Amino acid sequence: MSQAPSTIAPLLEIDGVGKAYGGTPVLHALSLSLHAGEVLALTGENGAGKSTLSKLICGLERPTLGSLRLAGQPYAPATRQEAERLGVRMVMQELGLVSTLTVAENLFLGRMPSRAGWLRRGALHAAARQQLAKIGLDDIDPATPVSRLGIGQQQMVEIARNLQDDTRVLVLDEPTAMLTPRETSRLFEQIARLTARGVAIVYVSHRLEELRRIADRVAVLRDGRLVDLRAMAGLSEADLVQRMVGRSVSELEHRPRRRAGAVLLRAEGLGRGTVVQGVSLEVRAGEVFGIAGLVGSGRTELLRLLFGADRADSGTLVLNDDAGEVQRRIPRGFASPVQAIAAGIGLVAEDRKSQGLLLSQSIRINATLSDLAAVSRGGWLRSAHEHTLVRGFIERLRVRCRGSEQPVGQLSGGNQQKVVFARWLHRSTRVLLLDEPTRGVDVGARADLYAELDQMACDGRGLLMVSSDLRELMAMADRIGVMSAGRLVAVFERGEWTESLLLSAAFSKSSEPGKAVATESSAS
Repeated sequence: MSQAPSTIAPLLEIDGVGKAYGGTPVLHALSLSLHAGEVLALTGENGAGKSTLSKLICGLERPTLGSLRLAGQPYAPATRQEAERLGVRMVMQELGLVSTLTVAENLFLGRMPSRAGWLRRGALHAAARQQLAKIGLDDIDPATPVSRLGIGQQQMVEIARNLQDDTRVLVLDEPTAMLTPRETSRLFEQIARLTARGVAIVYVSHRLEELRRIADRVAVLRDGRLVDLRAMAGLSEADLVQRMVGRSVSELEHRPRRRAGAVLLRAEGLGRGTVVQGVSLEVRAGEVFGIAGLVGSGRTELLRLLFGADRADSGTLVLNDDAGEVQRRIPRGFASPVQAIAAGIGLVAEDRKSQGLLLSQSIRINATLSDLAAVSRGGWLRSAHEHTLVRGFIERLRVRCRGSEQPVGQLSGGNQQKVVFARWLHRSTRVLLLDEPTRGVDVGARADLYAELDQMACDGRGLLMVSSDLRELMAMADRIGVMSAGRLVAVFERGEWTESLLLSAAFSKSSEPGKAVATESSAS
């Protein structure tokens, strides 16, 4: 970290900037400055205004009032492209890659090497490999369509796309939400190189331990207002949480081992190509079974097989009753998510915008979509009953919104995630699959969601939870399985794991499918 001298003129000045949507203010006359070579952490609860401010800096939105200056000159970009021409770039929480193009084409979109109107594909791929190497993605073929990458790998490509030599200000909005510790370390190395070169960084994150590692100063937003701006040195996580939410939050308190019940769901040798290979596991009533692993290890693909979003090539899915007796054996698993939902399986997908929500529809419609029969009678919707239910979910999950009829697309990312949770609170599932359930969710909201997961487990549901945040898994899970190269290579009971053991297993390339089965059996 480099402390920016106060005597040096700021690189970016934000003077009394405000923003309103439909007459409703979301930013209130906010003033900030950013120096060359500085990392400014921007934090606050979901809906506090962090993403809105980031978009104003990068030309994605125009301020309603106030002004900005860049290197002493008036700065009012009308578009993202105009901001990028002036050296201001942004890695957005919601990715901006074109899924139909290749990795190389996305990296150099709008500035691909050509000669006489013909694309120089060899030069493009060579430049792409060099750009990917900066962030440690040497194993990705630049010719791969982005649609074939996992969302974590896409996040890394988006970061690589913005590591340009002409960058003066770089805004990173939740850049590590889908990254493992190794990818996060690589990103931090790049941030150190950029700041040494004089690039100013605005780092938006809810991961407070990261902010303490890399930030020089922290700006805390609450309800669209700047409530605190100070040096990061000496601030504890408890201090930051208190400033963010205005109350004390015990986000990752120690949880004792739960008393797990009967096996509800068992996978036996489940596989699909090379992405998931011979995985066997059990999900029990009343437990949280965590899944760790690196980006590309097969974690998301495993959950998709269990939910019927993809069809397995091999293996069997076994459904048991509440006493643990076999109800059904399903070769190759469910043929569709509809079958999985009918069998009492739910999924909180990793990409809420493309896979979890109808963004143009209201909170009410999204929350009750999982079980319309529960809010209907004789084929007619019971509107009053539905509104009462949804208002209860909004209060229970503390969704920051104007009301149940507000379109979900207008909510912040964390509040959108709460609506996804409301859907599975509305429908009583026996097993809930959770893929990065707290991605982009602030510390206060995470505590609310953790409490809901605890309650689900107490109610006898089985929870299978994928997370890139090892602290989260170690706090929430009763058992943790580790995926590596498509295989479940180890399963640890609470009290057996350490962060070092989990990482060692994640980095392994075990080709012994029996290893995981044996570990699981011994854990039983």
